[in-house]
Amino acid sequence: METHQLDSALAKLRAALAGIRLPLHLPSAVAADDYARRQLAQLDDYILPRLAEQNAPLLAVVGGSTGAGKSTLVNSLVGRVVSPSSVLRPTTRVPILVHNPADLHWFDSDRILPGLARNRDEEDGNTLRLAAEPALPEGLAILDAPDIDSVVTENRQLATQLLAAADLWIFLTTAVRYADAVPWDHLRHAAERNAMVAVVLDRVPATATREVSGYLAEMLRQRGLGSSKLFCIPETELDGDGLLPPALVAEINGWLAELAGNAAARRRAVAQTLGGAIEAMSRNVPKVVSALNEQEVSLASLREMANKAYREANVRIAEQTANGTMLRGEVLARWHDFVGTGQFFRAVEQKIGTLRDRITAFFSGTSKQAVQVGNAIEAGLDILIRQEAEAAAGRVHDAWDSDPAGREVIAGLDWNAGRGSAELPAAASELVRAWQADVLRMVSETAVPKRAQARYLALGINGVGVALMIFVFAHTGGLLGAELGVAGGTAVLAQRVLEAVFGEEAVRQLARNAKNNLDYRISELLNSEESRYDSLLDGLEVDSKIAVELANALVEIERSRHNDSRLAVDLVSEVR
Repeated sequence: METHQLDSALAKLRAALAGIRLPLHLPSAVAADDYARRQLAQLDDYILPRLAEQNAPLLAVVGGSTGAGKSTLVNSLVGRVVSPSSVLRPTTRVPILVHNPADLHWFDSDRILPGLARNRDEEDGNTLRLAAEPALPEGLAILDAPDIDSVVTENRQLATQLLAAADLWIFLTTAVRYADAVPWDHLRHAAERNAMVAVVLDRVPATATREVSGYLAEMLRQRGLGSSKLFCIPETELDGDGLLPPALVAEINGWLAELAGNAAARRRAVAQTLGGAIEAMSRNVPKVVSALNEQEVSLASLREMANKAYREANVRIAEQTANGTMLRGEVLARWHDFVGTGQFFRAVEQKIGTLRDRITAFFSGTSKQAVQVGNAIEAGLDILIRQEAEAAAGRVHDAWDSDPAGREVIAGLDWNAGRGSAELPAAASELVRAWQADVLRMVSETAVPKRAQARYLALGINGVGVALMIFVFAHTGGLLGAELGVAGGTAVLAQRVLEAVFGEEAVRQLARNAKNNLDYRISELLNSEESRYDSLLDGLEVDSKIAVELANALVEIERSRHNDSRLAVDLVSEVR
């Protein structure tokens, strides 16, 4: 299999990682976002450039805690001061990369660590300082990194980034600090990535060398780093330049020179760290995929909560505009004023079926009274719609507030998620007026038989229209007790009025059309109210393709990396 397939798969993974967005601060998102960011840096800083340049010098990064003596070690390894050391903390603010002059071309471009500009002068922020040193063998570069536990956040972050870009970790600690938690956290990551690691134990009392080094070696073994090289530097006086005696770093220098001078050994070291980094990435990227999926599930759940609340509102309004609930209070009173009461209702109750041909004779109302019925219907329907829309918003708020992701979304709003929109009152009023206008239009456009035209004219469009509205509302299911009888009579009366004008079939069709028209308008208004929440969630949406692209890239990486000769590490134990 061609080696470019691995490069292509890793490039696809990088593109997918760059597109990750985790808008909900779920527990999984914090870790996944941090991992995605660090993995992008490692792909750019190390994995992709190292795969492309197998013959580049071995990059050894010296890392460790504040005051461990990193700069002193680097200076002592090259035999002169290239990295300033001081009692002031932090000392190393800008990473210093020491290289053989012949290897300059490997490091003065953005082949590795492209986010850091190069300079050879004084320390400057966000730069990588290059220092040429003829004493350092070709094929090896040593990078003095900032403290991993620096009081400066940027320094800690940069130290982590630089260690992730290393072919070889040279981890420096002291006899009194080798058990500190922060260094071991970094070493744990090194073990997870199977990085090539050497540990330098500095300032070891002569009487405690065997005891301390033995205990440290056991700690390394227990944490998966048992094959790491371990060097001990005893307590000693530094020379006038602040350097360790050459004899004390001779073993480390010899080991590094052997790696630098042996092309096969250097390739194996690179292959171990590079292969381990890719393998660790393959193990951990599924956690990012899982976090993306969790975001999608949470957003879908929030969307369903809002949708459910407004579905319920739609159902409740549809029921209350069909079961007689609307015939309470002012609507019923104004209808009674229009059609008359007393003798008329007694006649209705005695023999309603004989009234088809004489129904209009009982109407004592005027066109003005028909308008009053319409106004009462308008007010009652307006209140019903607004109340149910407000209640739906309250249900959304309560449901979201009980969900961690929803609670976070609510906290970031500049509007009240538990109330209807500012446009709701005007929209509800406009809806009712438009529906009533449509009802009157239906009435005016429906053919009236010649024999019923006198009745039609006697009632007028408004009178027939409000009768149709009453008939739509009065299917009796919403009233109890004495009101049930009144609503029943009201429904039958409205029906008979309409049938006396249009006939039975036309009335049924008019009622269906009027109710469907009302339900549609209410549904549209509620959809508009719900859209506030949908738009909010749309702004938080994650790209579902990203998770698929990550998973596909991992499959390609797994398929190709085992066949890539650049990752062969068969004889690595001979180097270690």
